[in-house]
Amino acid sequence: MRRVPFIAAFAVSAALAVPSPAQDAASTLILDDAIRLALGHNRSLKVVSYGRGISRANLLVAQGQFDPSLAFNRSSSGTRSAASLGQVQLDDIRADYYSAALQGQLPVGTLYSVTASTQDVRDMYSGFARNYQTFGGFTVTQPLLKGFGFDANLEAVRVAKADRSISDLAYRQSAIDTVTNVFIAYSNLQLAHDQLDAAERARSLAASLLADNEKSFKIGSISQSDVITARFYVAAQEEAILIAERAVRDGQNQLRNLIGEDTFFEDEPLFTLAPVSVPDVTVQPKADLERALNMRPDYQQARLGIAKNRAVEAAAVNGLLPEVDFVGGYGYNGLAYTFPASRQMVEDHQNPSYSAGLAVTVPLTFATSRGRLRSARLQRIQAEQDLRRLEADIAVSVAAAAGQIETTRRRVVADQVAYALAKQALEAEEKKKKAGTSTTLSVVQQQQFVASVENSVSFALAAERQAVAVYDHELGTTLERHHVKLTDD
Repeated sequence: MRRVPFIAAFAVSAALAVPSPAQDAASTLILDDAIRLALGHNRSLKVVSYGRGISRANLLVAQGQFDPSLAFNRSSSGTRSAASLGQVQLDDIRADYYSAALQGQLPVGTLYSVTASTQDVRDMYSGFARNYQTFGGFTVTQPLLKGFGFDANLEAVRVAKADRSISDLAYRQSAIDTVTNVFIAYSNLQLAHDQLDAAERARSLAASLLADNEKSFKIGSISQSDVITARFYVAAQEEAILIAERAVRDGQNQLRNLIGEDTFFEDEPLFTLAPVSVPDVTVQPKADLERALNMRPDYQQARLGIAKNRAVEAAAVNGLLPEVDFVGGYGYNGLAYTFPASRQMVEDHQNPSYSAGLAVTVPLTFATSRGRLRSARLQRIQAEQDLRRLEADIAVSVAAAAGQIETTRRRVVADQVAYALAKQALEAEEKKKKAGTSTTLSVVQQQQFVASVENSVSFALAAERQAVAVYDHELGTTLERHHVKLTDD
């Protein structure tokens, strides 16, 4: 199988245009291209990406409660009455009302309204002459206890901001998972190719042994049983090759699925892979744990979850207070037979009026508020306990991942030494057979042992590659390892 040099580092942005996942026949796929394709086309990552837009829309909704609004009103009314004071008297009063107001709410709970209004009143006794009553001023309702302050009014905004950050972290976690899965799938496919190569080499050795035995049988130096034994071993290698070929096809389909392809036919051309080199990793247990707590998105999500709980709890604490609201207003009035004259009186600040008072509401039991606070407090405590559990789990997983790096390094060294010795033993056994002091069965057994040890080397190398991938995943540094930068959009 043809190999090309491995490109160790690259930079990729998930928001940039990426190539189509369709590959040319017998194309070479390097790891950085596989990661780039996955970041652009992986279906799971696309699903998670919508959460970022949803959370930003929800934040816009939460912040929108403090946007001022314009209110317009137009209404008409009429009153007809009759009285009997010696004779029946009828009265007919008609009124048209117009108003425009700028109103809204402040983050401290203040409700305000700046209003301009006029009422056109006409009655039968005046011959339905117009009488304009105009007002211009403002009114405010300011909570003094319940509903006062940022804790009571910014709960939705604080929760939405935390959700926005959580959605970004969830997307980052999904990107880390995707890159890690691509790396592992790529490494598994490389392992499957290595095993197929090893099976083909084992068949070649068996075929060479069979050819030698057939020549020796023709000249009468060995028995027919030696030839049959060699033929049996050649036939047995066909199964190993079939299994290895199936593993290559399945491994490629898994990788193609991760990079966004959706057709998996048996006649699809096989990728030519660029071998992945194992990066040099220095394990620092104490520093690694601290780095994991700073970098892992799931841990940061848990911390933001506690921030949400605290915002809800703070609002619930405020909800235990009785409602005491200051209600007041100030403005100017105009009264004239024409609208311009009435309006001018308001503009000239004539006929001032004001109002001020308190509105008090005290629940008899506060059961709803007490229940809401108790629930919020318990949820916050539960989240804090779960964060401590997560910290312990992270410490265990980081230690295990670090330990696997050292273990796999030693496995590779041990298996490579064993492979070199097995090859020497096979060469020695072949020389003994040529000298007539060994048998075909002994050579076949030694060839099987070489093939087995070669597979062990391939597994050890794959385990070493994947140990680094898992280590980066547990530390939350996968994207940095592969120079992946996510956009803020």
